[in-house]
This record gives sequence, structure tokens and C-alpha cells, in this order.
Amino acid sequence: MRLHVTYTGGTIGMVESPDGLVPGADLRGWLFQLLRQGSDLDSSKVSLTALDPLIDSSNATPGSWQSIIDDLWRFHDSADAFIVLHGTDTMSYTTSALSYALTDFGKPVVFTGSQHPLGKIESDATANVTGAFNAVLSGHAQGVELFFGHHLFAGNRVTKASSWAFEGFASPITGPVAQSGTPWHWNDAGSEGCGWRNPAPYRQHDIAVVTMVPGISADRLASMLAPHPQAVLIRAYGVGNMPDAVPGLTDAIRAVADGGAPVIVASQCQQAEVMLGRYQAGAGLAEVGACSAVDMTFEAVYTKIMFLLSQGLGAADFTDWVGRPIAGEVSSPQQ
Repeated sequence: MRLHVTYTGGTIGMVESPDGLVPGADLRGWLFQLLRQGSDLDSSKVSLTALDPLIDSSNATPGSWQSIIDDLWRFHDSADAFIVLHGTDTMSYTTSALSYALTDFGKPVVFTGSQHPLGKIESDATANVTGAFNAVLSGHAQGVELFFGHHLFAGNRVTKASSWAFEGFASPITGPVAQSGTPWHWNDAGSEGCGWRNPAPYRQHDIAVVTMVPGISADRLASMLAPHPQAVLIRAYGVGNMPDAVPGLTDAIRAVADGGAPVIVASQCQQAEVMLGRYQAGAGLAEVGACSAVDMTFEAVYTKIMFLLSQGLGAADFTDWVGRPIAGEVSSPQQ
């Protein structure tokens, strides 16, 4: 098997500096030494790209996602499987984003990283990287996935759960695809999607993210939505509720919706299905034409909005696609 590794930066290859951790470790040397010492894989069949510049994943943008996509396609015909080394802070955003853009890629892409740099004795880098290699070598990996802390997750069903624990990621709705061990235990791969042929590249778009909190006022919400964004993602309570007793709050959202910007409602709960209008407190969102994120993670719905805007969809098609699974990111079509 021929493998390609894309290194984007992140904690795994960082070193100490006067300003804190920054990229700078000899990741290439470490990786190939790891392969020589602990793998039957011929290192001559492994290629590596270090993106320029290497970044802390906190600085990732839609352009960063596209750079990874472009690198994967560049090596598509010369490799059988792919590993992406990425920082943990936004890795679940990137895996979600790539899952939509690579539905016709046809080869497994497994992301991983670490909570501690590879040069630290307490580092989890070796365990995570060898786990990612084992996942792609198993023949079971498919689509875009993320390996971390002994678990393999669907890339668009995962969220970062801890900034310090070695099991730093979780998949609260669907659970992991597999757990490493002797032998590995594989679970149901989950639902598939409609796919998306020949997607347009990711572009930066203005998405407003609003979290409903007790005491929010209509004036504050209106100021957060001025000027009007291209889309609004509301992190509501429970199954899609908001304070319906606050005068003018729904009107502030209606003004944006009437201006043509789609309004999408996700839940603040990690385990939830958004059902607009199930409670009276969610009726206002349904009345202004907001659509449900169903049971998508926050990362999955945010990147899906960015993906759909990058495809240049009209309002009706956009709303339709929010609830339709492109790559298994949502359990069922929006009702």
C-alpha cells in the first residue's frame, strides 16, 4: 500500500519558544523513523507534504481547508490512502469540511494529531499516528475520518471534548467507528449521503454565529447581526428554542431572513435533534423560515453552511440541502 501524509502544523510538531509553542520539530525525520522501527510498511512507499506555512490550527480558515483538499487531489493517483496531521483545536471543523468536498475522492483520509508535542516524554503523538496508520492499513477506513485517543470517528460526527485528556474527541450522537485494541473493534459505519460531484473550492463567507443566553436583548442581537451576514447560525436551547418573551428578538432575526440570508438553528446540547415549533418557545424561529440542523454537530453544520455558500446555491436549494446528508453528517433528511 502507498500512503501520503499531509502535515498542516499543530501541537504534534511544535517546539517551545519565548512566545509559547510554535511549529518547528523535525516531523519528517520522526515520522520515517517511526515507520522504520514499528511498522511493516515500506517507508519508500510513504510520501509527505508539509504545507507552507505550517500553522497553529487556531489560525485555520476555509482557505486552509482548500489547501489540504488540493494537496490530497495532487497525490490522489499515486497513493492508496491518506493521513493528515493537524492541530486539535479546529481539527473537527476541517474533517467536517473535507467530508463534503471529498465525497467522490474514493480513498480513505484519516486525520490525527496530539495533545502534547512529539518531543515530550508524555506525548500521545506516537499512539495517535500509529493508530491512524493502522486505520488506513486495515482496509476498513472510508471517507474522511479522525483517529484520536484509541478511537476512530466519522469526520463529520466528531467534536473536540477536552483540551487535555488523551481521549480528546467524542462523537456524542453516533459514537466511534472503531476502537483500537487487540483486535480492533469496528462498529456500524453509519449513514451515507448523497455526495457532491465537482464541488467548487471553499471560499470565505460571512456567517454570523449567535448563541442564545438568558438575558439577551433584541438590541444586542440586532447589533450582532449588523451589517446583515450571508447566513446566520443560531445555537438555540434544547430542540430549537429561544426566549420568545423578549420583545423584538424574533423581529431581529426576521429582518435578516427577509433580506435573503438563510437562518439555521442548531442546539447547544451535544445530543439533540432540532425540531422547530415543538415548543412554543421555538415557534418564532419556524415562523421566520429558519431551518433545522437536525442532529449535526456544531462543527458539521458550520462547515456545511460554508460549503453550501461556496457552491453558490440559491435560497431554496440552500435550505433544502441543510437537512439532506451529503456525507453522512446528519441522521435523516429534514422533515
